[in-house]
Amino acid sequence: MIGRLKRGWFALFALAAALTVTLSNCGTAPTQNAANPSGNPSGNPGGSPAAQTDASTLVFGSVGDPVTLESGNVTDGYSVAVQQQIYDRLLDAKPGTTDLVPALATEYSASADGRTWTFKLRDGVKFHDGTPFNAEAVRFNVNRWWDEKDPNSFRDGGKTYETWVSLFGGFKGSPDSLLQEIQVVDPTTIRFVLKEPFAAFPAAIASGYFGIASPDAVKKAGGDYGIAGSPAIGTGPYRLKEWRTGDRVILEKNPDYWQAGLPKTDQVVFRTIKEASSRLAELRAGTIDFTENLSPQQIQEIQSDSNLKELRRPSFNTGYLALNPAYEPLSKKEVRQAIAMAIDRKQLVEAFWSGLGTVDSHFTPPSMKEFQDASLGNYEYNPDKAKKMLADAGYPNGFDLEVWYAPINGASFPNPKPTAEAWAAELSSIGIRVKLNTKDWAAYLADRLKSPGYQAFMLGWTGDYGDPDNFFYPHFGKGSTTDIGNWKNDRVFSLLQQARSTPNQDDRAKMYAEVDKILFEEAVRIPMVHAEPLLAQRSNLSGWTPSPFGSESFANITKQ
Repeated sequence: MIGRLKRGWFALFALAAALTVTLSNCGTAPTQNAANPSGNPSGNPGGSPAAQTDASTLVFGSVGDPVTLESGNVTDGYSVAVQQQIYDRLLDAKPGTTDLVPALATEYSASADGRTWTFKLRDGVKFHDGTPFNAEAVRFNVNRWWDEKDPNSFRDGGKTYETWVSLFGGFKGSPDSLLQEIQVVDPTTIRFVLKEPFAAFPAAIASGYFGIASPDAVKKAGGDYGIAGSPAIGTGPYRLKEWRTGDRVILEKNPDYWQAGLPKTDQVVFRTIKEASSRLAELRAGTIDFTENLSPQQIQEIQSDSNLKELRRPSFNTGYLALNPAYEPLSKKEVRQAIAMAIDRKQLVEAFWSGLGTVDSHFTPPSMKEFQDASLGNYEYNPDKAKKMLADAGYPNGFDLEVWYAPINGASFPNPKPTAEAWAAELSSIGIRVKLNTKDWAAYLADRLKSPGYQAFMLGWTGDYGDPDNFFYPHFGKGSTTDIGNWKNDRVFSLLQQARSTPNQDDRAKMYAEVDKILFEEAVRIPMVHAEPLLAQRSNLSGWTPSPFGSESFANITKQ
């Protein structure tokens, strides 16, 4: 009986999600944009030629507004996507892959003991404000992220540099800080001295968070640097022209970009269009050129329109349900395991991801299976057993639980509200009374870190570099569990530290497999899906190669 009722829930919620997409497409009018001020496109969105944005301008339909354009002080992908255009990093990734290639650094090397990394920098590069890029500029940026006492970090203004801790253990002076010293060898050579070997250091420092900003611009803007109305100045292919919060970010071509022939367009406009249905409607109408994170239910609509082209971002993510052990019922492992057992994740993914998602018990994506415990099966779906586990744990009548869901459809969760409603329905069958909550995206991210944190919440993670460290350490390493009540497992902490400093890949694989098994049993962040995000573009666009990391430079894109 529970099975029949459960299938009814999924069918109902999936139908509701599909109807929302369909009805919105029928009734959504494109909004005003920089390339089409009238907001009234011509043409038939069913396949005949539509209104074209100017060939010199790319208009991107973004799910969310950037939270900040300050490199180093960013945690969300919508900010990183814009920053990718404004800033360069020491290294980049080969398009469509996780392989490192030169960027502001032309080469790098490690010392024999693996503790010192030396980067040779590109000569003759200038920031958008005309000031020179050099080793001192790199030191300035890294030090303000790392050193809490650096006067240019503006910590007194509420800047947290959360990502630095999640990737590098701690700030300067902390016993957990991986970085120990920054050395400017000469204008084109910078050296980083680490506490212990870390094989993934070049990839980590080159991740999308750590664009190199103009020191002069940061000093002049002070604590306002990177917020709307203030500058954001890097060496990237585009310069910030205007940021209208909640609406759009307008970037213009950097005429002095160090890569010859790039960028290939004069302007990029990031328009914030939260609803997937609205983004697809505008894409079909020609008022935007390309967009991200569409609903899997829209794939047939894209394929049926000859003016559109379907793309998929390589799956390199994990969507999860986080359970905060600081909330008394969730402090018991058996209760968390019962929640994992009460949700039919396979049927949920079938209902809401339409073949663009996979289910397993691992926090790392399928592409990293060599670092996983192959003996682990999926979490068993067994509501009757889950209900008994709750009773044995002291909750025969269940309990109340607040579950927060994302306010925007992202890479991991293209239908966040219906998904959360399905979770609530499933949990009600074992006596857990769920109240669903959401709020503005920036507040959603920030408030989960405020004590005591959310009781339970939805979140997705897209990898920043091609190493399991980037999935495990930012979620389970020291300083990375604030959002789940500072959960602590000494064995996990120890294994993650050892794996970072071990060069032998076979040894690292064994360590991560043990972490994988412990996390499966602890069930503090329950993997729900590894998604393959659906993207789309107008057929007159070429040169867009989606990155597994969730965002990429638009410098190579052209439009006819």
